[in-house]
Order: sequence, then C-alpha cells, then structure tokens
Amino acid sequence: MNAHGFVHKYGDNVDTDVIIPARYLNTADHAELAKHCMEDIDQNFVNNVKQGDIIVAEKNFGCGSSREHAPIAIKASGISCVIAKSFARIFYRNAINIGLAILECPAAAEECSAGDELDIDFDTGKINNLTTGKCYQAQPFPPFIQNIIQKGGLLNTIL
Repeated sequence: MNAHGFVHKYGDNVDTDVIIPARYLNTADHAELAKHCMEDIDQNFVNNVKQGDIIVAEKNFGCGSSREHAPIAIKASGISCVIAKSFARIFYRNAINIGLAILECPAAAEECSAGDELDIDFDTGKINNLTTGKCYQAQPFPPFIQNIIQKGGLLNTIL
C-alpha cells in the first residue's frame, strides 16, 4: 500500500475544532464535512487540496474532543495520509477506525515543507521526499491495521 501527494503543513496542537469546526457537526455527510475541513486554520485548504495529498504536522495532532468527524473530514477531503510528530490518542484510534492512514515520524514532520512532494510505502514505513531527496523511516503498521486502512475502516473488515 502506497501514497503519493503534496504536503499541507501545520504546527503543534491542531485540534479537532479547527479540523472540522463544531458549527458543521449537524451533518454526517462526508462530502459536506470535507467542504469545511481545516477552514478555521487554513481557509484555502479545501481549494488547494488534491486527491492523494498529505497533511504533515508537528506534535499532538487531533487533540481536543473525541469526535470521529475530524478524521472523516480529512479523509473525505482527499488526504491520503497524515504524518505528525505525535497524535492525540483518541484521534489516532478514530483515524484507524475510519481507514485514514497516519504515521508518526518526528524527522519528516520537522523537515517537510508545504508543497513538498512525498511518496510513502506503508508496508515498510518509508517516506521519500521527492522534492528534497531525503528519506525518513516511520514505524509501519502491522498487517492487521494495514488491512483496516486498505478496506476503508474497521467496519468494512467485519461486513
């Protein structure tokens, strides 16, 4: 399983309220949530994101409330993977449950810049920055978690 896309870069403590503002939580429609993804931190995100792009952030990504709307909005916007120094525990679990690939890789999170082109191999955890030529190593997911992500979420593995 691989991902390829361009970086959208964010800092520390990106909370679920800026990933998907609470004023839009009156819908469960994934496409509608995607229209408002990241708008309180990056008004141009929805206009600039392309299918397969990658969010790279610093530490504690997804902190705040435990709503699964946050990873759903990110995935529905076209993001193929989120790379961060660290994730809030509940966001980490929700992301896997809905089939959003996430990787902890402090070096990549620190060194990648907005607009960099990345190629990710989830089987090995290798992150190649095609813009700078640097390669990073994240801990790959075990096969059972890769299966959840490949099938689009936990529910799809049991149906």
